[in-house]
Amino acid sequence: MSKFSLYPVTLDGLDAEVKREEIRAYFHNTFNIFEKIFDVLKDDDVFYMQSEATRHPMIFYFGHTATFFINKLIFMKIIKERINPEFESIFAVGVDEMAWDDTQSGHYRWPSVEEVRAYRAKVREVVDELITTLPLSLPITKKSPMWIVLMGIEHERIHIETSLVLHRQMPLEHVKEVEEFNICSHSSIAPKNEMLKVDGGDVVLGKDDSDNLYGWDNEYGEYIESVGDFKASKYLVSNSEFMEFVNAGGYESDEYWDEEGRKFLEKSGAKHPTFWVLEDKEYRYRTLSKIIDMPLDWPVDVNALEAEAFCRYKSKKDGVVYSLPSEAEYRLIYDYAKLEDIPDFHESRANLNFYHYFSSCPVNEFGFNGIYDVVGNVWQWSKTPIFGFDGFAIHPAYDDFSVPTFDNKHSLILGSSWASSGNLIMKYSRYAFRKHFYQNAGFRYVISSLSAKVQSDIYESDELVSQYCEFQYGDEEFGVENFAVACARIAAEFATNTEKALDLGCATGRASFELAKSFDEVEGIDFSARFISVGVKLKDEGYLAYRVKTEGDLSEDKKVTIEELGYESVKDRVSFWQGDACNLKPNFNSYDLVMATNLIDRLYNPRLFLKSVHERLNEEGVLMLTSPYTWQESSTKKEFWLGGYRDDSGKEIKTIDTLKEILGKKFELIHLQNLEFVIKETARKFQHSIAEVSVWRKR
Repeated sequence: MSKFSLYPVTLDGLDAEVKREEIRAYFHNTFNIFEKIFDVLKDDDVFYMQSEATRHPMIFYFGHTATFFINKLIFMKIIKERINPEFESIFAVGVDEMAWDDTQSGHYRWPSVEEVRAYRAKVREVVDELITTLPLSLPITKKSPMWIVLMGIEHERIHIETSLVLHRQMPLEHVKEVEEFNICSHSSIAPKNEMLKVDGGDVVLGKDDSDNLYGWDNEYGEYIESVGDFKASKYLVSNSEFMEFVNAGGYESDEYWDEEGRKFLEKSGAKHPTFWVLEDKEYRYRTLSKIIDMPLDWPVDVNALEAEAFCRYKSKKDGVVYSLPSEAEYRLIYDYAKLEDIPDFHESRANLNFYHYFSSCPVNEFGFNGIYDVVGNVWQWSKTPIFGFDGFAIHPAYDDFSVPTFDNKHSLILGSSWASSGNLIMKYSRYAFRKHFYQNAGFRYVISSLSAKVQSDIYESDELVSQYCEFQYGDEEFGVENFAVACARIAAEFATNTEKALDLGCATGRASFELAKSFDEVEGIDFSARFISVGVKLKDEGYLAYRVKTEGDLSEDKKVTIEELGYESVKDRVSFWQGDACNLKPNFNSYDLVMATNLIDRLYNPRLFLKSVHERLNEEGVLMLTSPYTWQESSTKKEFWLGGYRDDSGKEIKTIDTLKEILGKKFELIHLQNLEFVIKETARKFQHSIAEVSVWRKR
């Protein structure tokens, strides 16, 4: 058994103090493994290299998981003080090739590795202290502060695996072997694959809140699908089986690749799987830190596009239609294998959780009722794009974990790998990646009549996002001008220079596009990727669609195009980024206008934003704030309110007076007015509010 192997903590139990110790052990085990895997990098210089062109240098990932703890704990108001605001900004986001993931190295001043190690040590102390002192009752629920600690732990478990993939992609001269990371030492002739009959049935996916293991938001809810009988391959596709496709010119034959696959080939120049190495006309195999003779009976590591191309090749060769399994079909394979969920399933029975190896192993080593590697060894690509089950709801601490991936571009991977641990090895876990991504992933194939679940048009079902779409892009109500349009118009009237504007708290992006009519460059920033993904979709795909409630359970689907809005000619001036207004990255600067609409009374610490915003503006730059001043403790702890209360002497404190006090040192107040806005909740229910607009010119 590997010293790195430890099972996840259950949410239930009889003794809260015992549970604290379990969580503490799990936390430190996770933190230790994460730091240990960076020992693969040969020296500190390698931390500043990119192993893959679309990713950050490795220093980003080394800092990212620690800052995640602090950022989530701050946002959920569990702690008040940051450890290092700069680190907690630059290491915050940028891991999935989303349009708002800024991977331009010129935008960052990366700290030294020693500084990040010291930072991680401080985070370890903070989290350890919280595990000791936070209120804890059992079972742990999504509303418990300890859930956020578990969220941070499970997030780091994900990055243990994804970082290992990046290390494995690093050129060999920049990595070294780590004694404790034992690579499987045996290989033989690959077994001949065969098809096994799997009985169909009604498949119920999803879990409920009573489950005693931690889960991400996309795991909860329910989805039912009727699946017919099908056949599944007994083994994962081995290097030997895939070799036939490579030797037959599969990478040079366009007929086996769809449009996305051909773009991948053109961009990557791939001629074989990424972890194969061609030496003296012989293929060898890249493990984590060395090249070995090709293990023909180990599973092939490929992305989804390569797996799909193989299925098309094999279909043509055999005269039978092969495909990747769907998520529902995989569940039936799981049941066929008679598997139990952890902790009842012991890790020794599969190649997962670092229990046996730090690599793949033969595809016929771990069998379950006659079928092999249903869990463990490598992940298995599916043909199912990830989506939300009925009843899906985001967790407020991490609202963009899943929603941005509900885009038909992220395919589910199933079953876990040798590097998977924690939530990754649970029965109900659901992870998805873009099809060209490499993970520790391979595939098995099925013969099935089931089509892939793909939505041709994705209507935004997130109620809050839909409400903002209607607010920003819907019809004007009761003769009140569209609020985003009105704000952009007012801002443009007072801007002296019009080169660059920041729409802070841009939500779904309407005002950003409006500002682009007047400014050469506009950056829209919002804390939530759920919101900015709407603006990105409108810019990139030319339309957005959303669903609004009309009455009870009834709703109306709406669609608006960029041509209808008149933004086709200005869209290229707009970019969207994810960011925290209280702790923005340093590269967001040199603006002629910063516009923050209905934002300050929703920030966890508005003074942090107001005291530093002048640093991001050019000389004579304009700051425009709007707010109805609806302070609430769910967004801002009362001690951080700027107004709406009486001080110790009984004096009424109003927000505008506090704004004058804070901003007066650096700004001149040049305009003040009221501005109405209407938010539609249903066909017959509306919120009618009045924001105060204050416009400030930098002195």
